Amino acid sequence: MNAELQKQILSIASFSEKEIEKIDSCFEYEKFPAKEFLSSMGKISNKIFFILNGLARVYYLKNGKEITTYLSSDEGFIASYSSFINQTPSFENIQCIEDCQVLSITFEKMQFLYNEIPNWERVGRILAEQNYLCMADRVLKLQMIPAKEKYQTFLASAPAKIIQRTPLIYIASFLGITPESLSRIRQDIS
Repeated sequence: MNAELQKQILSIASFSEKEIEKIDSCFEYEKFPAKEFLSSMGKISNKIFFILNGLARVYYLKNGKEITTYLSSDEGFIASYSSFINQTPSFENIQCIEDCQVLSITFEKMQFLYNEIPNWERVGRILAEQNYLCMADRVLKLQMIPAKEKYQTFLASAPAKIIQRTPLIYIASFLGITPESLSRIRQDIS
């Protein structure tokens, strides 16, 4: 099993060597070029992705405008969780910002692991809880925090790769501000 994925999984729950082998057999290695979609709006999102190397975003369209809701890079998970959990068409896209190497697990293999390895349910629950907390935190920040403070919080909490390599238009969208406002804020704090 990939060392980084194993480290993430073992930080959530304990598994025997045999269980780790079974978990590993359920993940598939995939490569995607920049701008490729891991999951598309209107289709059922059937996979959770663990990014080995790369940068990706989740976004939806509102009045023809792309609204970025999540950014992930090396050693991070990314999925359209609502679509994945409910197995219903997704209202969002997952797109590679740069070339990505990922390990993916399908909904069916997640269900298989839930049935085969009792501790795997903890992994699924923690991933879902982290996704919920991230979304709830983002909604509160969008509604309650001034733009400059949102950007400063983003700089303090996001991985360096996301800060340095994500196009500013996506960061502005993620923060719920215009690219022009983000440019002014960046000039103001530099």
